[in-house]
Order: sequence, then C-alpha cells, then structure tokens
Amino acid sequence: MAAPNNFSGTTYEHDPRWTKVDQYTFSHLHPTSHPTNPALSHALANSQKNNLPDISAYPNLARFLALQCRAARATTALEVGTLGGYTAIWLATLNPSLRVTSVEVNPHHAAVARENIAYAGLSERIEVLEGAGVEVLPRLREEVKAGKRPRFAFAFVDADKENNWTYVQEWVEMAESGACVIVDNVVRRGKLVDPEKMEETAVMGARRLVEEVGKDPRLEGVVMQTVAEKNYDGFLMAVVN
Repeated sequence: MAAPNNFSGTTYEHDPRWTKVDQYTFSHLHPTSHPTNPALSHALANSQKNNLPDISAYPNLARFLALQCRAARATTALEVGTLGGYTAIWLATLNPSLRVTSVEVNPHHAAVARENIAYAGLSERIEVLEGAGVEVLPRLREEVKAGKRPRFAFAFVDADKENNWTYVQEWVEMAESGACVIVDNVVRRGKLVDPEKMEETAVMGARRLVEEVGKDPRLEGVVMQTVAEKNYDGFLMAVVN
C-alpha cells in the first residue's frame, strides 16, 4: 500500500503496523520532553515551509545514526546530502563533541539547512559545504591528506544514488581505521534484486555499491533491510579495516 507524505506528494510503500511501531517506540525512547525536540521540529517545519522534498532520514533512523556516533565516540563525521540539515542536527545534538561536515549540491537546500542549524545553535559544529559531492569530496580528501582536517570517524551518505560507491571510495581515503559509513536507500522496496528494475539508475548505483564493498579488502559490510513509517528500504553499513 502506498501513502503520500506531508511535503511533496511522493508516495511510499506503507503498512499501518510499521507506523504504529515507530510511533510507540519513538514516543517512549525519545519523548516530547527531550531537549533536542525544538530544534528537530523546527528543522522539519522550516524545510516544509521552504518546499524541500520529504526525503530526509526518518526519525528512528536519524536517532540510530546519532547513537552509532555516540557508541563509537566519534568526534568527526561526514554527511553527503544535507537537505534541510535534519540528520546533521540529530548527529550533533546527541553528540556534543561531534563536528559534522555536510555536503549539499542544491544552494536553496544548503541555505535552509544553515537556517535550521543556526536555530539549533549548532553553526560552530556543523559545516555545510555547497557543491556536488563528486567535486567536494576530492577537495576534502586533499585537505585531510595535508593535515588541514582530521580524519573522519563516521559518514552518512544519502545523496545521488548513482555515485554511492564514488562517495564511499573517497571517504575511505580520509577515514580512521575502524570508522563506519552508512549508505541509505539501497534496498529500494526490493528493487535491488528485481530483474525488471536493474537498469534504473538508483538501483544500478546500489548494486554497484554492494558488489564493490564486497570486493574491497579495506571494508567489511552488511546490508540491513528496514521498514518504517516512510517506506520499506534498507541501508548498507561498512567498517574500515
């Protein structure tokens, strides 16, 4: 069953059980009294007001990413695909020692993200770089190589899917040993293994990512399928050896 979201008319595969589980668990594990909620709610509302598409990570996934950073004691994170800054705000609010470098290709999205980040009081810890990831990441890699930036302990990739593997390759070159990368939207409602969908650009990008990570001796990876209020999908997680 498909259901429209609240922003742009995009449809997602939906099951009422997924929504009920998300709402029940999230309300107890991240109640409305949590101090991060005003900043997060503002980020979503302001993004909607400014006509950004509803393609940010859903709350449970964003919280999971933030807790991954906490568990790893990460102090540096890279995000490819800022959108309205919602996920970056999650990462930074739950990890007070974390600095996030986020890359966004769309100037309007970047401007809205900076507004949301400023409202959250996080402008000093979340840096939004404008430009295509395929152009910005090589520059970041050179800065890391030159000692101008520290290596990254974590990364979240949620951008143009055809370049998933390109982004991971670049990140590995500037990652710490033991660092973790999570790439979203690789299962795509099962299209990942649907013979009739193999030629879709996003599916081809996801399959290349899975296959290349599996061949790369620098990485150990796994794909986790997910269901949530938004959709049936999944992410790839890989750790640097």
